[in-house]
Amino acid sequence: MHELIRTRHNELIDPILHIWGWEIPVYLFLGGLVAGIMIISGYFTFRGHHKHSYFSCFYLPHMSLVLLSAGMLALFLDLEHKPYIWRLYTTFQVTSPMSWGSWILVLVYPTLLLNTLVRIPEPFRNRIGMFDRFSNSINKRPFLIKNIGVLNMIVGAILGAYTGVLLSALGARPLWNSSMLWVLFLVSGLSSAAALVHLITSDRFERELLAKADNGFLIFELLVFAMLFLGMLNSGRVHQEAASLLLVGPLAPAFWVFVIALGIVVPLFMQLLAVNHKIRHTPIAPIMVVLGGLILRFVIVYGGQMSHWTRVAAAP
Repeated sequence: MHELIRTRHNELIDPILHIWGWEIPVYLFLGGLVAGIMIISGYFTFRGHHKHSYFSCFYLPHMSLVLLSAGMLALFLDLEHKPYIWRLYTTFQVTSPMSWGSWILVLVYPTLLLNTLVRIPEPFRNRIGMFDRFSNSINKRPFLIKNIGVLNMIVGAILGAYTGVLLSALGARPLWNSSMLWVLFLVSGLSSAAALVHLITSDRFERELLAKADNGFLIFELLVFAMLFLGMLNSGRVHQEAASLLLVGPLAPAFWVFVIALGIVVPLFMQLLAVNHKIRHTPIAPIMVVLGGLILRFVIVYGGQMSHWTRVAAAP
């Protein structure tokens, strides 16, 4: 029975993961980025920073709606049976990661919308009366604003973890079949979101705060990588072969240069110097972090597609 359920999982997900496609990595990256933004903006909303228009919680929820929709478009373009996508929302399959993802997104959109209504930008006020009334009602209840912030943090964490669970549920792909993958994708999404806010914010305090937070996320991401590969290298041969694809195999140059060196180590060093006022803050470091997070998804998705149980089992 267990093997039958696992096979059904693979049948549900494998058709949307086309070899060397760009859609799934982009979908996973944007989903993780939005998850990180939800956690950060939810924290700022909880702390009452929505009262200041220069803080990122004022515009991040609006940006998240656009980014998440772009990610959903990338997923839609990759689906093989596009006319039947609506069926994902007519039933809930407990054993299906895609079903979980569909219903998580049902929660994400209204959660983001609530955060946008905490404070409506001036150019959009008095345009839609219903939104203005909701916004005024929310602002009369400070406890409700705090709860909206907490809700965004919780739903954001669930969304970020799901982007890793979607892949790790596939036992047929040894590189993805790790309990550490959801942790890696969650912390990578947080790091990319912190870097994005660091890049676009005009407030000096917020830039410094997010740079410090991103430094912590980057250090933790390195630790997660270490635990991920230690676990795989101390497992069976099939997982050792999967890990070698990234460590010494065909994907090693992209992994070590663009993900580890340019995506984590170099920007971490630059941001450590910046927060200690040794050098000025520069947009180069956060741009490298965001691009490193994107390349990470491509490396993991492509590496998983290259790793197979049958290939190792057939080897002498």
